[in-house]
Amino acid sequence: MILAPGATIGILGAGQLGRMLAMAAARLGLRSHVFAPETEAPAFDVASAKTIAAYEDETALAAFAEAVDVITYEFENVPTPCVDFLSTFQPVRPGARALSLTQDRLTEKSFLNDLGLRTAPFMAVEDAGGLVRAVGSLGRPSILKTRRFGYDGKGQALIREGSNLSALHRGLGGAPTILEGFINFEREVSVIAARGLDGAFAAFDICENEHERHILAQTRVPAAIAPATAAAAVSIARQILEALDYVGVLAVEMFVTREADGLEGLVINELAPRVHNSGHWTIDGAQTSQFEQHIRAIVGWPLGATTRRGRIEMHNIIGEEAAGWREVLSQPDLSLHLYGKMEVRPGRKMGHVTRILPESGSGSGGGGSGPV
Repeated sequence: MILAPGATIGILGAGQLGRMLAMAAARLGLRSHVFAPETEAPAFDVASAKTIAAYEDETALAAFAEAVDVITYEFENVPTPCVDFLSTFQPVRPGARALSLTQDRLTEKSFLNDLGLRTAPFMAVEDAGGLVRAVGSLGRPSILKTRRFGYDGKGQALIREGSNLSALHRGLGGAPTILEGFINFEREVSVIAARGLDGAFAAFDICENEHERHILAQTRVPAAIAPATAAAAVSIARQILEALDYVGVLAVEMFVTREADGLEGLVINELAPRVHNSGHWTIDGAQTSQFEQHIRAIVGWPLGATTRRGRIEMHNIIGEEAAGWREVLSQPDLSLHLYGKMEVRPGRKMGHVTRILPESGSGSGGGGSGPV
């Protein structure tokens, strides 16, 4: 079903991504209703309505579903039973399959390998003895990760020569884990792509990302990669979207490697079934933002153009950096976005800053594509 202006978007989750989705919806004449268990959160400030309840509260979920026309989510750790329940009332886009696949690193990597796509080598680890066997197979360095609920470097441990395997396994709380072989990469990139209700596809130009303490610090667009590599990255994203019959925006994080033949290769790190931090630059730097693109997709509207407006630099504002907002505003070439978070904590994403620079002849350029 294609919705009309005036319809209401239901958003599961009330963080900054939900906030920016609600703002994009309002620009298109759509209302938003946010459902989350928190009593205070960034998305509540800009939503038309809110429901504060647990994701397991079926009475509240049913009332929420009756008040909206389509449902989406802003983070991938929404319980899948919640989405399954809501799907009996209203369409949920992206669907439950994408959510369940990306909530478990083992399931996600197995899915990607089944598509013939390249990931780091991996093995499931059930216990400390299994970790010893997996390290014996994949070697050191390698990375032990919880299968679920990890983000921004949480829920993982680097295994080096001399690491105490039992202690590292205990340190992750005995949760089901996966061991991933170490990838020697030149840079990290991401593809932000969308698939519409009608199957149309569009991707933004490839993002090059730098992390500090496991948190995205800076994104530059276009990535400094060969045009053929950029095109291959977009092709991978499209293959994944179509395999999932996906509707909405998906982020595919990848490592760029240097292969034996001297050419660049791509190894998929992980998927995010939602709008993504590395796509925040699109608010100022693209014809259609990733947030508007997601809203367009889930309501059945035509996807927007992904045309880039220049070379882009996006910097995350982390923790105490938010105190420098006056300095940012004093610089005419910077665009400031603050997320309305009242409490400043170390490692907390408080906002971002975008700079748009003139195009130059250097770099690889694109890989992005308009709606097709």
